[in-house]
Amino acid sequence: MTQATRDVAAQPRTSILKRDPSWQAFALLRTVFIVAPILFGLDKFFNLLVDWPIYLTPDVTGALAITDQQFMYAVGVIEIVAGLVVLLAPRWGALLVAVWLLGIIINLISLGGFYDVALRDFGLLVGALALWRLSVTHAPGLAFGRGRSRD
Repeated sequence: MTQATRDVAAQPRTSILKRDPSWQAFALLRTVFIVAPILFGLDKFFNLLVDWPIYLTPDVTGALAITDQQFMYAVGVIEIVAGLVVLLAPRWGALLVAVWLLGIIINLISLGGFYDVALRDFGLLVGALALWRLSVTHAPGLAFGRGRSRD
């Protein structure tokens, strides 16, 4: 066994993983898809970043007989939950975020005028799908805090 092989074998698994580009990509995407949905979800209650109801198709709230802001409260709760699911079960959370983003994209396209935001959200959807694929390798058994993980 060469010295380099012994050095690698002697290193803890976590230190090797931290240098692995795919693990780094997984960690970056997971962090973004935990933090962003939670922060944006919380902002649905305060409208500090933007007046969120402007992004909502009027048909949605008209059919439900609720105000746009009441609908945004529900959206906020769903987004917070999505971020927490990514934290606890990244494989399922990434799919939840991807489906949620697809719904947002459909809403924005049907609303018209926000095609730039829809395109940005499509990029986020692709990122969520990349996290889903990476989680197969880097969090295969990580589901709600149980199972094995390469973290």
